[in-house]
Amino acid sequence: MANDPTGNGTQFDPVGAFRQMRDAYLDVWAKTMVDTVNTEAYAKATGNMLDGYMAVSSPFREAIEKAMLQALQQLSMPSRADFIGLAERLTNVELRLDDMDAKLDRIDAQFTKPATPTRGRAAAPASRRKRTK
Repeated sequence: MANDPTGNGTQFDPVGAFRQMRDAYLDVWAKTMVDTVNTEAYAKATGNMLDGYMAVSSPFREAIEKAMLQALQQLSMPSRADFIGLAERLTNVELRLDDMDAKLDRIDAQFTKPATPTRGRAAAPASRRKRTK
């Protein structure tokens, strides 16, 4: 056993202790972070931070939106609002076409019904009918 410096059948790993220490450290760190994130205090702190960010960034976002809208108008390109308006109009047209299709189906069904005799007015037999020449 020339390749067995430990004498117990395994190869010597000089970095094995560091790997075990790293794995233990990462396990402890992950458990601590999960415990911290699942607290009510963390949720409140994160909510307050996001509220502050939204309050601070709102004026900048509005300014960027205005600048983008002006740039799109200068370039004769449609804006998001234009696309939304067009989508609403197309949806309205589609709904009207569906209604018209349903009405046409009802009209077609009335004309393609088989003729049924009405009560009290049965068709006269062929022998009684008067023939006109």
